[in-house]
Amino acid sequence: MRHAELTRIDLVVSRVALGKEHVDLPLFDDRVAVLNDVARSHRWLGVRVTDARLLVDIAHGYDVLIMGADKWAQVLDPSWYGSEAARDAAVAELPRVLVAPRPGSETSGAEVLPLDDDHRQVSSSAARDGQRALMLPEAAAFDTATGAWSNLTRYRELRGINR
Repeated sequence: MRHAELTRIDLVVSRVALGKEHVDLPLFDDRVAVLNDVARSHRWLGVRVTDARLLVDIAHGYDVLIMGADKWAQVLDPSWYGSEAARDAAVAELPRVLVAPRPGSETSGAEVLPLDDDHRQVSSSAARDGQRALMLPEAAAFDTATGAWSNLTRYRELRGINR
């Protein structure tokens, strides 16, 4: 927030995230509820749900787009747009882009968000894989109560999911 001089950050969640169509657990409503719990603790943080899938569409109307370098690589991948020309046109429409660097990931074409070295290894994928030390307290509490990330068998039983 300080780096970009922001007063608010929205966590924008796509109902069906691009490239993650196979991710169906934890349930979408549970994931959004956890984010809303987090946002209640921070008056500067909001949560918004969208049907948009491309970050160039999700970012419409925002002053800044913040993402990890792995997501930035996806934004630059022309296969999501149908052609390099369509990709270039879409990327040209983006607001200011801040990219959190990740080891081994490319950040060219974006402004690199300055991070302490301790934060460069933080990965939402690792948290989703059950690394509770990376979870915010609200997510860890939900996981403790339900097994949403660490024990999918228990989570399915609690939610009545038979798959």
